[in-house]
Amino acid sequence: MASEFDADAGLIHRGGRLVPAGAPLIETLDPATLAHVGFVAECPAALAEDVAAEAAAAQRAWGRLDARTRAAHLHRVSQSIEETPFDAVADQMVRDMGKPWPEATGELANVAGVFRYYAELARDEAGKVAGTTEAGSLQMARYEPYGVSVHILPYNFPILLMAWTVAASLAAGNAVIVKPALPTSLTTLRFMAHFDSLPPGVVSCVTGGAEAAQALVASPHTHAVAVTGGVATCRAVAEAAGRGLKPCVAEAGGSDAFIVMPSAPVDAAAAGAVTAAFHLTGQVCTSAERFFVHRDAYDAFLDAFAAKTRALRIGTGFEQAEIGPLVSEAARAKVMRLVDDAVAKGARVVTGGRVPPERNVGWFYEPTILADVAPGMALMREEAFGPVAAVTAVDSFEEALAQANDSPFGLGATLYTHDLAEAMRGAEALEAGMVWVNNPLIDNDALPFGGVKQSGFGRSLGRQGLDAFRRAKMVILDRQATVKDWWYPYPDDWFHGSARGRF
Repeated sequence: MASEFDADAGLIHRGGRLVPAGAPLIETLDPATLAHVGFVAECPAALAEDVAAEAAAAQRAWGRLDARTRAAHLHRVSQSIEETPFDAVADQMVRDMGKPWPEATGELANVAGVFRYYAELARDEAGKVAGTTEAGSLQMARYEPYGVSVHILPYNFPILLMAWTVAASLAAGNAVIVKPALPTSLTTLRFMAHFDSLPPGVVSCVTGGAEAAQALVASPHTHAVAVTGGVATCRAVAEAAGRGLKPCVAEAGGSDAFIVMPSAPVDAAAAGAVTAAFHLTGQVCTSAERFFVHRDAYDAFLDAFAAKTRALRIGTGFEQAEIGPLVSEAARAKVMRLVDDAVAKGARVVTGGRVPPERNVGWFYEPTILADVAPGMALMREEAFGPVAAVTAVDSFEEALAQANDSPFGLGATLYTHDLAEAMRGAEALEAGMVWVNNPLIDNDALPFGGVKQSGFGRSLGRQGLDAFRRAKMVILDRQATVKDWWYPYPDDWFHGSARGRF
């Protein structure tokens, strides 16, 4: 069945506009209704290489611009985002991946500020003057763009996560090529209009799967890579970037820990847990999946957590519902496998644990709480990336820290406590790139976002996010040319056996 959006079928963004790719098409479906949404171009390697060459040509002029002029360009992008109603892009996002409408518009509302932040941060400093090692010499480092950066994106926050790295890379003077996730390619293409004020070729969007991504990373016309995805995806991209000795920022997801101590108010901890576990149906890289609750608070927390979870509404993104579908049948099947495995090994279903009977179309799954989960269960080792919270009782704070750290992942961790010593100890001891105390899932444009262990390397946001897309060049500048006393030829009395020696 045709869609109202099929006029946009098979487009990519190159040369500053949307154009037909002339490539095979992939059909996309609404995960809530399984209705036809549209067609995405499966770009071949040759087309990706052509776009990369165009981006490299456009970058030469963009990279020569002064920082103030580039900032003005990025402020115009921000102004376009702020002044344009979100509806068209938000509607597309809901259809593409099932995101509830308030979350789609909320995501878009946070994008303009990222471009404004990096527009000004790149103007703030462009290097460092070091203390000189020689009188009369100016010795400094200056930052320069790499050239063209490739941005391989996930489906869960297709616009905001794009902005985090694209804004930083543009501000540093690079041209960028976006390779969106297949499910949200149409969303990304609809957003491209906000870059119309930039010089043609500075921002491009190439759709497709692994072939397009591999070609962009391997291209001699690209010079840096940012990727967000699963461990296997990030590993493959990082290995490909490594073969070209290209710097790479990789965020590979996680299985975040959530610790609740007796000093924390149960109602606040339970409310925070509901959002931390089930926001975007648990399809957030920083979703809390593993809960470690002190035994003194265990029963009260479970009761409050379950009551608040049962109040969540399930529906499409256009309905009044907090819980939408998972993005695909495969995503739901993984969640069901992990839940079934845990139950078979002794976990107890507190609520959920099934496909909602009133939703027999679409990839829905009830928000699920499992109690008495043991460390050996697959749910404690794998990233579920779905609406499942695995809860375990612990007898001490140190036990909670040890179990939280017993994971191959290390993206974020949440701690609920009113004990200052525990808060400070947790911030230090939790093996994660981000720690939230009494306030989960918060990010800040000015602070670095990223993980440790198999959650990835490098950072988005903050000054580190800007530095990821620029390289340092050392410059030594003497005010006049003079002959140095250590240059060739060496005096005879510097050699071995002389009375003086060099020093």
